[in-house]
Amino acid sequence: MSRRRLPIGIQTFRTLREEDCYYVDKTAYVERLVHEGKRYFLSRPRRFGKSLFLDTLKEFFEGNEALFAGLYIHHRHDWSQRHPVVRLSFGRGTFQEPDLLEANVMEQLAAIERRAGLSTEYRTAPGRFAAVLEALHDQTGQPVAVLVDEYDKPILDTLETPDTARTNRDYLRGLYGSIKDSDAHVQFTFLTGISKFSKVNLFSQLQRGAAVPDRLPDHHRRTPTRGQGAVPSRLSKPRSAPEPERTPAAPPGAGCGPADGQQHAPGASA
Repeated sequence: MSRRRLPIGIQTFRTLREEDCYYVDKTAYVERLVHEGKRYFLSRPRRFGKSLFLDTLKEFFEGNEALFAGLYIHHRHDWSQRHPVVRLSFGRGTFQEPDLLEANVMEQLAAIERRAGLSTEYRTAPGRFAAVLEALHDQTGQPVAVLVDEYDKPILDTLETPDTARTNRDYLRGLYGSIKDSDAHVQFTFLTGISKFSKVNLFSQLQRGAAVPDRLPDHHRRTPTRGQGAVPSRLSKPRSAPEPERTPAAPPGAGCGPADGQQHAPGASA
């Protein structure tokens, strides 16, 4: 029996599945996300699997059923429902110069238009972005799934030059504001980044989006297949953990359990 490959460095769901790599099934999260809300944000460190999860969402909304064979969601979704996907990624390149961000966005929007056979005449990125969302909706008859990877990188790249950071922040605020303004043409929005969403202050409108679940109810849990993948976290600030109960000190002469001085959490067996 041949061993599966470890998906080290693989951020493409199609590659991972077609090459039969190890994979932790996160599709129960996909099902819950699409049924319980519309706008989500995931903040996690780099190399956590955010891009892979975003690519999984892309394949799901495009209706590529064969890639999900054997996974949790396969028999729980109507694969005849397909949605156009607009995916923006700021993981490539650097953004130390203000003009680089606008050029990057315009190139990505032009590529989306080219693949869809669209043509727009808007000079600004927010106007062009909104026009693409509307055109894709009109073209397919289905609202669009918007996926944004590393939404905050153009700001993080310029933290040592505050003026450029503010310029990039304001530019992105206008770009992302198009998502709210185009709500009638948007089915689902998922953004990933490193920094706290509320700290960047890009757009208060989308902060009202639904929380991303950090766990699944018992009826959604199953023993996963092996591999990697990001586990989404909640948008809201987590509550402080309660103070742990203190284990009473052992009376003089009593044993200390499996290792001298080790304490067990309440309810744990020695």
